[in-house]
Amino acid sequence: MPSPKEKAYTINDIYDLPDGTRAELIDGQIYYMAPPSTKHQRILSFLHLEIGNYIRSNGGTCEVFPAPFAVFLCASKYLEPDISVICDKSILDENGCKGAPDWIIEIVSPGSRAMDYYTKLSLYREAGVREYWIVDPMKQTILVYDMEQAAAPTIYSFSDTIKVNIYDNLEINFPKLQL
Repeated sequence: MPSPKEKAYTINDIYDLPDGTRAELIDGQIYYMAPPSTKHQRILSFLHLEIGNYIRSNGGTCEVFPAPFAVFLCASKYLEPDISVICDKSILDENGCKGAPDWIIEIVSPGSRAMDYYTKLSLYREAGVREYWIVDPMKQTILVYDMEQAAAPTIYSFSDTIKVNIYDNLEINFPKLQL
């Protein structure tokens, strides 16, 4: 007897989820996301403000979007990165971003560890994301992948000031983060 086939989900299934349900779609599988913790949201708010203030004060043309914000890497990959920085406005529409953001930051939650460190790293690299940060509150580390240089990640701690690779003079001073 043949084994039952698993349902291959589509973006329509994501849109059919009840309001407030956070999920991502990767190659026909839906991955549900737990609500973020207060610490997660403090980190997200800090980074969003630092990046947004830098862009605005320097007359930048890029935009920063905090989650929930739809990123369609392709028809079978719908993700909601914690932070997306997009410089090519032609890939933005009313539904989100259709293509690779320039810079993505994921803040690790207990249930997202493998997804953020492995699955999404591979997806973002393949899609052409220029820079990817993995912020791990439990380890108090930040892994910075400069995808354009294809080098090993640089590991920082929450006590470091980190240079952003896609900008000439943006540094994130993590000691200012109030947890």
